[in-house]
Parts: sequence; C-alpha cells; structure tokens
Amino acid sequence: MKQMGKVVGIDLGTTFSAIAHVDDDHAQEVIVPNAESARITPSVIMFEDDNSIIVGDVAKQNAVAVPEQIVEFVKREMGKSKEDFFREFDGKAYSAEELSAQILLKLKQDAEAYLNTEITDAVITVPAYFRDAERDATRKAGKIAGLNVLQVLNEPTAAALAYGIDIHGSDQTCFVFDLGGGTFDVTIMKVSGSNLEMIATNGDHRLGGKDWDDKIITYVAQQFEEEHGENPLQDLHAYQDIQKNAISAKVELSRRPRARIVCQYNGKSSRVEVTKEKFEELTADL
Repeated sequence: MKQMGKVVGIDLGTTFSAIAHVDDDHAQEVIVPNAESARITPSVIMFEDDNSIIVGDVAKQNAVAVPEQIVEFVKREMGKSKEDFFREFDGKAYSAEELSAQILLKLKQDAEAYLNTEITDAVITVPAYFRDAERDATRKAGKIAGLNVLQVLNEPTAAALAYGIDIHGSDQTCFVFDLGGGTFDVTIMKVSGSNLEMIATNGDHRLGGKDWDDKIITYVAQQFEEEHGENPLQDLHAYQDIQKNAISAKVELSRRPRARIVCQYNGKSSRVEVTKEKFEELTADL
C-alpha cells in the first residue's frame, strides 16, 4: 500500500527536467530516475494520433520522424496568454502551462512508481528574473499536473543551497552563473550564516544551449544551400534531423577539435565539417 504525502523538488527545464526528494534514511537529496532509468527527462512532448501524449526520451527520439507532433522549449513561452502562444493538436489548443503540466505529470508519475509513494507537494525552480506572470504560470502548471506547489524557488538560490553555501560557516558574497538549455541568468547573493539574500539578478529567457545549437544548424544549412541551391530548413523533418546532429556535434567539440555532420534533404547530401575554431567564431556574439 502506498505511503502518503511525499514532497519533491522539481527542476522544470527548457530542454531537460528532473525531480528529486530527500532520502529519509540518509537525510540527503536524491534525484529520482524516470521510467527509462535516466536521471533527467527531456522536456519534449509528443501528441500521438490516438490522442495519447508521450513525454521524455521517446518523444525526443521521434522528433525527426513526426516533427509536426512534437513540442519543445515550452519554458521560453511561460507567462504568455493562450492568445499569444498555443499549440493545437486534434482540435484542442494547449497553452504553455498546459504543455508544461504534461512534463510535470510525467515526472510525478514516474517518481510515484519508483518511490511507491503518492506525491502531493512540490517546490519548482524558476529563473530568478521570472516575473509574476511566468511564476503564476508555473504554479498553474503544477496544479494542472495534480501538485500542490509549496514554493516557486529561484534557481540560483536552489543551486546555492545544493552546493551547501549556507552551511559553510562563513559570511560571503557569491556569484551564481546559470546557463541552461534555453535560459540564462546571473545572480549575486549575500550569504550570512544560513540566510541567503539576493542582491542583484539579471538574465535572458531566450539565451541558452539551444542558441549554440542553432548556430551550427544555420551554418550546416548554409553550406548545404551553397552546394545544392536549396535550403533544408524549409522542411520540418530535415530541420529536426540537422538539429539532432548539431547537438551531437556540439558535445563532440567539447572533446575533439572537429566534428562532421551529414545533411540530407530532397535526395541530396552534404558533408559539413565544423572545427572548434569555427564553432567559437559562429557563437562569438552569444
């Protein structure tokens, strides 16, 4: 029989999300693996033809095959009205918070299955610069997913607490730099004992790892167009394929001096090499 009332912490990210709890036996925070046994879950949603909704790895893996049924990067749209942003599937329009609720529901259900415990309450982290509209949308998404949102916590504060900055015993001023998959913020915090005071914060909710990916995507498309006279980004399937390869190339460039991407579109193919120097040149303005 399930126990009642587990409280969790959730990182609702632009590209990946995670859920954690405090292990009562060891009094330590632990990330809860999802149904696929992974510690993080892609923040990707797929709407199937039979009206079912799939979130996570399976959705991400099918992004190339059925891009018109995929929703990504919802966090960047949080706080917008349904008139300003929505995605429609099978005649139903979904707002940003309704889409985010699907990600939260996936995290909640997987954690309940893993912990054999009902999850009722949650703390959800958000960028420090999120305004009231974005924070309210996050709370609403939690409510739609069946969660009582105890607090919407600034991500820099959560990072500082996770690092243990509040128990190091010395007063200090620290700088938290948070470059995520789709958002970026920096925060200066004053630490006095166990008290954390946010002195200043700033950020860009449309700057993140995705923008580094986009630079590679655009470069590959330009090289293809120069060779074949066609722009592969006009096709959604080709875009998803280039995006997948661009992300892999970005990771590879962290370990190697160059990466190669094969771009295929409309029966034509180009092999594009991206060196670390070229990548840095492409992304210098970021």
